[in-house]
Amino acid sequence: RLLETDSKSLRSVNGSRRNSGSSLVSSSSASSNLSHLEEDSWILWGRIVNEWEDVRKKKEKQVKELVRKGIPHHFRAIVWQLLCSAQSMPIKDQYSELLKMTSPCEKLIRRDIARTYPEHDFFKEKDSLGQEVLFNVMKAYSLVDREVGYCQGSAFIVGLLLMQMPEEEAFCVFVKLMQDYRLRELFKPSMAELGLCMYQFECMIQEHLPELYVHFQSQSFHTSMYASSWFLTIFLTTFPLPIATRIFDIFMSE
Repeated sequence: RLLETDSKSLRSVNGSRRNSGSSLVSSSSASSNLSHLEEDSWILWGRIVNEWEDVRKKKEKQVKELVRKGIPHHFRAIVWQLLCSAQSMPIKDQYSELLKMTSPCEKLIRRDIARTYPEHDFFKEKDSLGQEVLFNVMKAYSLVDREVGYCQGSAFIVGLLLMQMPEEEAFCVFVKLMQDYRLRELFKPSMAELGLCMYQFECMIQEHLPELYVHFQSQSFHTSMYASSWFLTIFLTTFPLPIATRIFDIFMSE
């Protein structure tokens, strides 16, 4: 249901109509409706961004519903920063200095860079710009938060941020996610919070899907076997990127 208003879905519906031999009139009509939807969405989100403080205070419920329908791609960078209050963070000024320092995690980060979105054009080439800026942000954060340092799953979150915005802004949003959204609790060496999340999730399966729970138990199919990456990467390694990005929209908002 949430995907129905997404322009990508509308495009795919429009394409299937053409492929099924429907009339040219219906196709052009659908395209016209799509362009109007996109234009209205641009105007609406432009107004929201420009009047963010007032809109967030007075129309919080409406913003939440709009985010659930999907943030237009060209607005994601600024909207994600606004949602987590990552603009004008003092730590942004430290970023260039952090890159001049040496992190004890550098070898680990380098090892994992090629495993992060290995099929995505921005990251797949060795020593590409994407791999370099991903290394930079991960290194900078490992120096800011030495208790967590570096953990492999976090690179997928940073990678998604880098698909939307420059590395300094991505670094600030990542700091906010780790600290204010408490993601760092999942990545601490003990990973106690991750264990808690999986325990809560298992209890939800037992409550809402008791037959499935019993089946999993009988097969010794433990939650940790499949769900840890869901929490550590916020589903970014589970779904196709367009859907995972939509989930991330909602995570940032809610």
